[in-house]
Amino acid sequence: MNLLKTVDAKFFHSEIPAKPMGKYAHFITIRVTESYPLFQTDGELNKAKVRAGIQNKEPISRLAMFKRKQSTPERLTGRELLRKYEIGDAKNCDYNVDFSKTTPDCILYGFAIGDSGSEKSKVVVDTAYSITPFDDSHLNFTLNAPFENGTMSRQGEVTSRINSQDHILPQTFFPSIVTLKDPTQAGFLYVFNNILRTRHYGAQTTRTGRVRNELIGVIFADGEIVSNLLWTQKIYDLMQQKQQINPPDPLNEDEVLNAAKEGIIDLMQNECITHTDFIGESFTPLLQEVKSITSNENGLQAMLMQANTESSIYAQTWVLKTGKKESKKDTKSNKKAGAVAE
Repeated sequence: MNLLKTVDAKFFHSEIPAKPMGKYAHFITIRVTESYPLFQTDGELNKAKVRAGIQNKEPISRLAMFKRKQSTPERLTGRELLRKYEIGDAKNCDYNVDFSKTTPDCILYGFAIGDSGSEKSKVVVDTAYSITPFDDSHLNFTLNAPFENGTMSRQGEVTSRINSQDHILPQTFFPSIVTLKDPTQAGFLYVFNNILRTRHYGAQTTRTGRVRNELIGVIFADGEIVSNLLWTQKIYDLMQQKQQINPPDPLNEDEVLNAAKEGIIDLMQNECITHTDFIGESFTPLLQEVKSITSNENGLQAMLMQANTESSIYAQTWVLKTGKKESKKDTKSNKKAGAVAE
């Protein structure tokens, strides 16, 4: 089924291949915090000490958004839609407990169920880093848990339910490249839609963690492209040269997006792979077409059903098929039995 008109069909497979075939779709994304999210491990915000830029060699600490902090909310968004429209085995698929092994989520994002099987993720996400330093990107808040009357005391006793927690500030920017290996058109739209729709990341997603994803382009290539860290460092250099980084003031979003586009275009010129870039104006028609499909209920359902059909066929052929390989023990037994028979 041909779902897209603005992109050449040569960038996609007609079905999900069993082996890597060298087609990559890279979603070029800027993640923008819009509240006070928490990307943390063991109670502390994740951070890393790295070089500030490619040209600026000063070491700085940056906030880190680990890959699972990005991919898990996005795949849960897709699973929610599959259940809403009752497509495939989504209702019977229990995330991280009992995967159905047949849904687009299972096949594209992967799963592992011990001895019951596994599927390697075709969606590749790496750690993303804040453009601004850690010290200028977080704030410590004091938290409390009052009694029902709204105060911290009752019958003369003062509660000790008080704590402090570092939170990431609004308008902190995390450049992130999401890669889909060997996409079909339906698989491409499925992942694209998940990125566009996901709004909460990190811990306590029901109360905070609001993040908006600004896609600035898509790059089709025959291999992987630059890392999130290198792209972030390039953006930092470009903005610093224009004196657009002035802590403690937040970065201007328009200036970040312009630097991000300029940075990725410049970095791609040094890549040793073949690639077709949809950045800036060339990306606008594709983005509009994708939004027209995903914001229309009929178009959305058709895309989800196509993605599920492709995933089910792949699962029946390559994941659920039994008796394809014999164990070493069975092979030896068969050889011995064959020798006796002869």
